[in-house]
Amino acid sequence: MIKEVAQHIPDVSIYPIISLAIFFIYFSFMLIRVISKDNKSVEILKNMPIDEDSSNIK
Repeated sequence: MIKEVAQHIPDVSIYPIISLAIFFIYFSFMLIRVISKDNKSVEILKNMPIDEDSSNIK
């Protein structure tokens, strides 16, 4: 039933392309953000669960 309904939507074949583009852009943005993170903030975040005073987070 869903397949029959989806076939009647005009230009339905563009939606998978749009979702793939959104996923690729988001994944690329997050990858660049992780790679460009400095080591000091990574150490702070890494030790945050065991530190009692975690108020020094920027």
